[in-house]
Amino acid sequence: MRIPWINRKYVEKHASEITDDDVKKAVDESETIKKKFEYPGPLGRYLEDIKLMISLVKDYWSGEYRTIPWWAMSAIVFTLLYVVSPVDLIPDFIPVIGYLDDAAVLSVCLVLVEQQLHTYKAWKIQQGAKKTEL
Repeated sequence: MRIPWINRKYVEKHASEITDDDVKKAVDESETIKKKFEYPGPLGRYLEDIKLMISLVKDYWSGEYRTIPWWAMSAIVFTLLYVVSPVDLIPDFIPVIGYLDDAAVLSVCLVLVEQQLHTYKAWKIQQGAKKTEL
């Protein structure tokens, strides 16, 4: 089932409203966000993507990783905050379909920031290799 109003323009519009306070909120809510994806269900397939996005936001917030355009960071932060928001297009308490909008927003975001996530993941792997060399 496709939700027609959740598309690239929807995510870009809301991502353009993201502030530094929202980035901090995403960092603060990271465990809650991750838990939402750890349970079996329609969002479980995105767990690894969510973990990578959370890691990126934390590294961005700490200043360790800034090699990402703001539009991509704001799309990720908007998505992370959207999936934990109790007020979204389809309330999560509605069985099965309550997560459709969350999955749709996440899917659109992943398409938008795919290259930035690959770049970040390669950087993260390189950082791990550097630490083992020491």
